[in-house]
Order: sequence, then structure tokens, then C-alpha cells
Amino acid sequence: MNKATDISTKKLISLAPNNWAKWVTGIPDIVTGEILNTEFQWISRQSDVVIQAESPQYGKFLILNELQLRYTSEMPRRMRAYAALAEEKYKLQTYPVLINILKISNSEIPTSFASNFIGLRAIQDYRVINLWEVDVNIAFETPLPSLLPFVPILKGGENESTIREALRMLRADEQLNQLETVLAFFATFVLESTLVQEIMRWDMTVLRESPWYQEILREGQARGEAEGEARGEARGEVRGIISSIETSLEAKFGSDGLELMSQISQISDLEQLKEILRRIVVANTIQELQNVL
Repeated sequence: MNKATDISTKKLISLAPNNWAKWVTGIPDIVTGEILNTEFQWISRQSDVVIQAESPQYGKFLILNELQLRYTSEMPRRMRAYAALAEEKYKLQTYPVLINILKISNSEIPTSFASNFIGLRAIQDYRVINLWEVDVNIAFETPLPSLLPFVPILKGGENESTIREALRMLRADEQLNQLETVLAFFATFVLESTLVQEIMRWDMTVLRESPWYQEILREGQARGEAEGEARGEARGEVRGIISSIETSLEAKFGSDGLELMSQISQISDLEQLKEILRRIVVANTIQELQNVL
């Protein structure tokens, strides 16, 4: 399990690009072509995947896929920017899709960007897919192997037997077996970590290899760097990690998890905060985190 793996968004979608395109667009006779380069002149993001597609009704066009661990208020503006950059570079119409992985609130997620500045309007619509609203059977029946690692957080995918079936399918295919760390990471959101460890048959520290766990750490570092410029580097990094802890607690334990923030926000030791963030990944209950604190 320590071998280098490619668990990028591009890798996930490339497992079955035609079925993925049919799912996100709802076009049954769509055919996909090349997965294109998303390094635009000013911006490059690994979570963006642009697929060239074609259908009898719409001809050639682009599907812009943006997978987000958690929705942020910046996404509408970002979707507008990426759609425009993709169209400018490839000279094709674009179908933008925002896929949100973890639910962090009950607020409705907007499906368009709109601005009006001195009478000039800018509008960009895009499709929103929230994985917690997607029926788990789609991953098994379509089939859509790109969704198998997310089975625990799909609608109806939180039970042990379903997660075991997803793991069996991942391990049966050489192309898919490297994705089990992703499945394990999301399984800790719905099952006890001891059970996840039993199902996976490896030590839970392997979860630190998960790209989604690494993304949580990167968020903290990025926030720390930004705040460090204004508040001093060390203090800024501490505030960044605390911000990531708060988001992770809410994603995994909801409002009950946020009750710990009054205590955590008083901690200034960077290594202790990083350890708390690591423990959130494998914790079964809030009580376990309280013991750590």
C-alpha cells in the first residue's frame, strides 16, 4: 500500500469517460474523445478535468468537470472563469459541472454566477451535482467506477455491506485497486475506524496517503501562508490549521463537532494542532477527540 499511486481527478474520470459524460450531462448518445490539458495561460488546477465530447444533437463541445471536497462561496466565480478560459483556448462551447463531495451545510448551492456592474451583465450557468444526493446504485449499475471510492458518502451507501462490495470491485480490477485509500477515507465518516481497519486489512495510518486527507492539510497550509503575510508566518499557519480543523469537524460530526472549537482555538502549538487534524480522520466519536484534547 506504500507504492506511489495516481488518484487524481483526471485518473478517476478516465476510468470510464463515456459513462461519466452520460451521467453529468444526461445525454445518452454522447461520445467522449480526448481528456484535454487544463493549463490555461493564467491558471492551472488539478481538480479541473476538461473532456472533449460529441453528440448528434450538439456536435462537438467540452465538458468541464470541477470536483470540490467542500463547496466554497468562490465557486460560482471560478466556474465562470474556467468556462471562459476553456472556450477561449479550444474554441468550443463548454458544459461546466461542479461536483461537491462533502456536505457542510443545508444551504442551497447556487447553479450560476451573475453580476451587474455599471449596467454590464455577466452570467454563467453550470450544473451542480452533490454526491450526498446521488443514489449509490448508480456507481454499481451504470457502471461508474469513478464513483466507487465515494460510495460511503453517496445516498444509501453508508452501510457496511455496500462498502465491502465497493472494496471488492476496486480490488478486483488492477486499474481500480489503488483507489481503496480514498474509499477508506470516506468510510471513516460513516463507520467506526476499527471496522474500517478490519474491512481494509491495513493500518489506518495509510489514510494519510489519501489525496483528500492531503487536501485538508494543504488547505490549512494555504490559509496559514495567506494569513502569515499579515500576522506573522507562525501565527498565520496556526490560524490556517485551526480553520481546517473547524471545517473537518463540521463535515464529520456536524454542529456537535464545532462545540470543540472553543477549546481548540486556544491551542497555539502547531504540531499539536496538526495531530488533532490527523485524529479527526480516524476518530469514531467526539469523545475520542476530547480525550486527545
